[in-house]
Amino acid sequence: MAKKNKFYVVWNGHAPGIYTSWAECQNNIKGVSNVRYKGFATIQEAEAAFEDNPDEHWGNKKKTSKSFEEIDDNPDIINNSISVDAACSGNPGVMEYQGVYTVSGTQIFIKKFPLGTNNIGEFLAIVHGLAYQKQHKLNIPIYTDSKIAMGWVKAKKCRSKLPLTAQTQSLFEVIKRAEEWLKNNTYTQTILKWDTKTWGEIPADFGRK
Repeated sequence: MAKKNKFYVVWNGHAPGIYTSWAECQNNIKGVSNVRYKGFATIQEAEAAFEDNPDEHWGNKKKTSKSFEEIDDNPDIINNSISVDAACSGNPGVMEYQGVYTVSGTQIFIKKFPLGTNNIGEFLAIVHGLAYQKQHKLNIPIYTDSKIAMGWVKAKKCRSKLPLTAQTQSLFEVIKRAEEWLKNNTYTQTILKWDTKTWGEIPADFGRK
């Protein structure tokens, strides 16, 4: 079982230092470019790391696991990132999507619609993540487990065949705003494919499989 992080070292943030909660750490790295931070299980490890070269500790992420502590140790996953996912009860059916900080699972946003599809939710989640970053002056990667949604974002078009009805009208209004946002805004964030087979479910997963 992975050790639970209790101390967070911030090498490059608003106020470098050692913090005893993820919330404090998050406040000190939010909006910082080229951020460097990492969680440790003991104060001794944290103090030693703080005095060390951050490149020896800062990295991306480890083997398949849903534990955020293990995600934090995996060298293949970018810690400082956002993960998004969607869930649908039936397809179409009640649909919702959310975005979380990959390293902690802290929820950033969540939206729910009475009728939609999983692909639409994945598409909207990515765009929401991009818009959120622009609003909060962030520049970190976004993980998604949907190749289809990645293609739709690249095309700046939601290519769903879901019909426009009274039930889906509000959803289509959101889709239209998302498409317009993509057409009217530029972004430098990288959209990355989450490797579910190797890493397990994406941190934003709703856990309903």
